[in-house]
Amino acid sequence: MKENCRDFKKFSYHFVGVGGIGMSAIAQVLREKGHIVSGSDRNYDKNITDDVFSKLFTQGISLHPQDGSGVKENTDCVVVSSAIEEDNPDIKKARLFYKKITKRADLLAEMFNPGYGIAIGGTNGKTTVSCMVGYILDYAGLSPTIIVGGCIKNFANNSRLGNAKTGDSDIISIEADESDGSIALYTPRVSVITNISKDHKTIEEISKMFITLSQNTGERLILNADCPYLKMIDFQHKDIVTYGLNNNASICAKNIAYKSFQSTFTVDDQSFEINLPGSYNVSNALAAIAVARSLGISDSKTAAALREFRGVQRRMDIIGEINGIKIIDDYAHNPEKVKAAIHAVKLGCKRVIAIFQPHGYSPTNFMKEEFIDAFTKVLSPNDILFMPEIFYAGGTASKNISSADIVKRISKGDKNAFFIERRDDIIPFIDKQVSAGDCILVMGARDNTLTEFCQKIFQSLVRLSEF
Repeated sequence: MKENCRDFKKFSYHFVGVGGIGMSAIAQVLREKGHIVSGSDRNYDKNITDDVFSKLFTQGISLHPQDGSGVKENTDCVVVSSAIEEDNPDIKKARLFYKKITKRADLLAEMFNPGYGIAIGGTNGKTTVSCMVGYILDYAGLSPTIIVGGCIKNFANNSRLGNAKTGDSDIISIEADESDGSIALYTPRVSVITNISKDHKTIEEISKMFITLSQNTGERLILNADCPYLKMIDFQHKDIVTYGLNNNASICAKNIAYKSFQSTFTVDDQSFEINLPGSYNVSNALAAIAVARSLGISDSKTAAALREFRGVQRRMDIIGEINGIKIIDDYAHNPEKVKAAIHAVKLGCKRVIAIFQPHGYSPTNFMKEEFIDAFTKVLSPNDILFMPEIFYAGGTASKNISSADIVKRISKGDKNAFFIERRDDIIPFIDKQVSAGDCILVMGARDNTLTEFCQKIFQSLVRLSEF
């Protein structure tokens, strides 16, 4: 049985796990191109409140229980992510009916490689950079196709998630993921590598993948000059552009001014302003500027786009503010992202009350020591950390670690760290301890209900203020 989808005629695609941020992006683009698209998802079966499914349905993507019923006689291709297991009912049905099966990454490569491809990779920052790049290209009138791992607020509306947009040109800009090794499939014209840190895989394993990406890049390779691990790699590429916060970079930020949720800086003679906090977002903007220059977009046009860029959902998302207390929703899920997020919110608050929900037992166990080190270093004596139990998305993962194990070690470092198994049980503790000037920072990945949790915290604080 063939397990690929080579032809781009009018096909019927069924996505197993269509609610995922990467799967839904491709599904929307294919539907907009005129293909028949359907999907199933565990969260859809669980009736989890989520506007992802309603927006997909509005776009003409039919939704089915994950029981095999979505795989029809006229289904041409069943699309799966690397997380879907062989005993999934949709996969069993596809094999029974000899349907083509392809992984999401393979399908994306087939869409990406024939065009003028821009690939944004890196352990941290790639989502924000890819969203910035997509928005700048669209703002500049280049009509790109955009497939990213976050929802661009400027593009999101009542029917669109904001993680994809179909353009009329041959330019296609994507977020290239290294977590499953699929980054090696892409042959971009322009590539960005934002940084390297331990996440899902070791530094050595990730470095090899980015070397492969550089070798597959046809025109320009853009590298973060501030990343120590990238500096250690001798990239043999004909056209390398570097960016960073130091004077050794080709594209360097100067005159940086950080505010609570805004940063300003200059590059050469052009002033830039982003409505995002922290030095890491200035770095992200520099990467996007480097891509824009590579495509001939003027700095003035890029500056105008970045000024209007509203950010990415669940990346430093302010859910609410009451009595001088901010509630922020962020996707931070590895040690480096956690440190960056906490450092950023410290620019505009007196104290951080952090809630971190680790995702997946295997990733948490893999990065256990790094998490302990990150929180121990970044938390001040008056900050507070709450951790619920590790998020479990299903499957056959071995539950060989608990959030309690991490909290116990962090607490030994004289930090205010607490394990509270059920997430909602954290809210009463926050109500008792929060005060004006605090920032409540909720962090975690792959769980869309974290935003709903942030809203619950906000509503609880609203009720408190009424007494």
